[in-house]
Amino acid sequence: MPELPEVETTLRGIEPHILNRKIKRIVVRQPSLRWPVPNKELQKKLKEKSFSKIQRRAKYLILESYLGNLIIHLGMSGSLKFFPEKKIPGKHDHIDINFEGNRFLRFTDPRRFGSFHWVDKDRIHPLLSNLGPEPLGNSFSGTYLFKNSRGRKIAIKNFLMNSKIVAGIGNIYSSESLFRAGIRPQKSAGSISLKKYEDLAFSIKEVLMQAIESGGTTLKDFVGGDNKPGFFKQNLFVYGRSGKRCKKCLTLLKNLKITQRSSFYCPKCQR
Repeated sequence: MPELPEVETTLRGIEPHILNRKIKRIVVRQPSLRWPVPNKELQKKLKEKSFSKIQRRAKYLILESYLGNLIIHLGMSGSLKFFPEKKIPGKHDHIDINFEGNRFLRFTDPRRFGSFHWVDKDRIHPLLSNLGPEPLGNSFSGTYLFKNSRGRKIAIKNFLMNSKIVAGIGNIYSSESLFRAGIRPQKSAGSISLKKYEDLAFSIKEVLMQAIESGGTTLKDFVGGDNKPGFFKQNLFVYGRSGKRCKKCLTLLKNLKITQRSSFYCPKCQR
């Protein structure tokens, strides 16, 4: 599933190609994604307009225009790619945004868990209204995590993946961050010290920035908006490596299920 670094990589890949280009039409081949695509509204609000800015909030892409914002979520297997010329659509190519000069942005999603939303200018979409701080932002810190974890018995990994606590940390990068901070994923959030949360906040920022610089992690379906794969998979310490040796201590890595999600860790390096 595309996580924060993959979404950020997508943003950086498509941004220079679509900003301030007039939209000629929107082609919706499959309107039934995770939620119905608001086709009529998109046609009405975006045709002959342009996007003036693109930003990311958690795992959402926000494409800003004069009348409002197009919000895109890549879902489990979605991707956005820019093409400088006409290209015949495939089975899973569900939406095209055609720009002047016969250039277009294509949304592909084999599993159809992605989504397109529209929100009018100066309004906040409900999907974005209750998100926690960005993990790469100034308001995110070890102190913030410590204060919000007091009294919580929930596993620290689930605590990190709660978008109301912190926006955009998924399974891959929560596992990797916990490894770097030396914290077991099943440990209760309320039992972790301030010092450990400071280590964890630093690790989260570090692993996300390194993943973004590497173009994300290529796992099955994901490639960036520039159609290039990410290379952070080479730097994974624990995710997807159950039964293999820890790169630091050579202990066999383990995998346990926490609320039906695989959680990888080193029983020696993480306490």
